[in-house]
Amino acid sequence: MADLTDTLTDDVAELLHRAATDVVLPLFQQLDDADVTEKAPGDLVTVADQRAEELISAGLRRLRPGSVVVGEEAVADDPSLLGHLRPGGAGGHLSGGGDVWLVDPVDGTANFAAGRRPFALMVALLTGGEQVGAWVLDPLGGTLAVARAGHGTTVNGAPVRVGDAVPPPGELRGTAMTQFLPPKLRRRAEAGGERIGALLPGQHCAGREYLDMLVGEQQFVLFWRTLPWDHAPGALLVREAGGVARRFDGSDYHPAEDAPGLLVAANERVWAEAREALILD
Repeated sequence: MADLTDTLTDDVAELLHRAATDVVLPLFQQLDDADVTEKAPGDLVTVADQRAEELISAGLRRLRPGSVVVGEEAVADDPSLLGHLRPGGAGGHLSGGGDVWLVDPVDGTANFAAGRRPFALMVALLTGGEQVGAWVLDPLGGTLAVARAGHGTTVNGAPVRVGDAVPPPGELRGTAMTQFLPPKLRRRAEAGGERIGALLPGQHCAGREYLDMLVGEQQFVLFWRTLPWDHAPGALLVREAGGVARRFDGSDYHPAEDAPGLLVAANERVWAEAREALILD
């Protein structure tokens, strides 16, 4: 069982800062055509993603010997790694007490490849299949959010609560990532947005969407694609700050579940209002 101490928490944060400083930022707006490829049609990967994942993965293994790292780029080469997200791991037993790291080395790769912001570096720690730690760093925005299960969420070292100052119904502000929604649900979400206030188009960076919830820029965000490295860190950050992260049917989000649809909100009331307006027929 991972003992997520203050020291380990700080060490992971420092590792993300180092990956950003040494690998990611020096390549921002400096990529050549050969530095950007497609893993699948429309799914980009850059040398920054690859090099940052190598640095972060090696560092996490040093911090927690015997742990398993499930990185976005590694999974592209070996999808069976996703089996480690389930209790007991891909083949049953995991060394290190079942400690599994999820790594998104550059979240918002399309933005990064185009030379625009935002993008983020993200890590989550699961022990025995349960989320126990999360880190999201926006290096250009200068924002680092950290969560420990049962200990709350901090942004740049200061504790945050997302549901303490929420606008009244009709004045909510949130994001619906409509790009990947099925056509019927996309039309429903776009039409329903007028009922709850400002409906934003999204920034193509899940990490920044979660950070914007934590700093009060928005009160909800709706996703269709729920790749674990995109959402395990942010879901824990929001939960530990007092919010909710649930599937459209109301079940709690878990990164091992391969199912579309996720609605994250500042509190129970906002989740219910956003679901009624954007999802329900």
